Amino acid sequence: MRKDQIKRVLSEFSLFRGLNEQEIAKIIDISISREWKRGSHVFLQGDPLENVYFINDGKIKIYKSDISGREQIVAILKKGEMFPHVGFFRKGGYPAFAEVLDASTLVVVPISQFEKVLIENPDLSIKVFKVLGEKIVDLQERLEAQILNNTYEQIIKLLIRLTNMHGEKLADGSFRLRAEFTNKDLASMIGTTRETVSRTLTKMKKDELIGTDENGDMILDTEVLLNELL
Repeated sequence: MRKDQIKRVLSEFSLFRGLNEQEIAKIIDISISREWKRGSHVFLQGDPLENVYFINDGKIKIYKSDISGREQIVAILKKGEMFPHVGFFRKGGYPAFAEVLDASTLVVVPISQFEKVLIENPDLSIKVFKVLGEKIVDLQERLEAQILNNTYEQIIKLLIRLTNMHGEKLADGSFRLRAEFTNKDLASMIGTTRETVSRTLTKMKKDELIGTDENGDMILDTEVLLNELL
């Protein structure tokens, strides 16, 4: 990918919007583009923390693994998202795995050089902190859901969150959530079992809280799901 293409990709990220030509040029100068095949890893948990990645195409799964090898999905990321958010001003290793679910093209920015640019550009630093703040709020809400809600409520909140992130709004006001998350994926996101998710989704279909179309995609109304939490 040429420098002008990298500029076009990064300019679409809210993090870099509003930067003048000189400011964005500093980011472009230290950026490169790379492609990853499906099934490969961008980095492994514990690898030296060296780069921040911006997704141009593809899909990335961020997950942790404990000593017994049990997987906990942190996020499924797509075009227009960056990772890892802990990369700035932090030393050590990557706190999770980044697996390529679909062939991906990423813009790679070395953290050490990016930090120098941030120090020289206070406005950009403020934007970075805002993005980090949004992630902290998201993580707090997910932690509260695990502590305060039962599994049924956790699954509802997860479906609402995934719909807000990845859902496609339909003409009748409902949303289509494509069948790209398996029950095992959903279970890993909230720390429960695949069987529990399967039983819960079956019950929700029976209660007509969710539906599926001919492609197996989930059809749901977030307002209806929110009412279940009241």
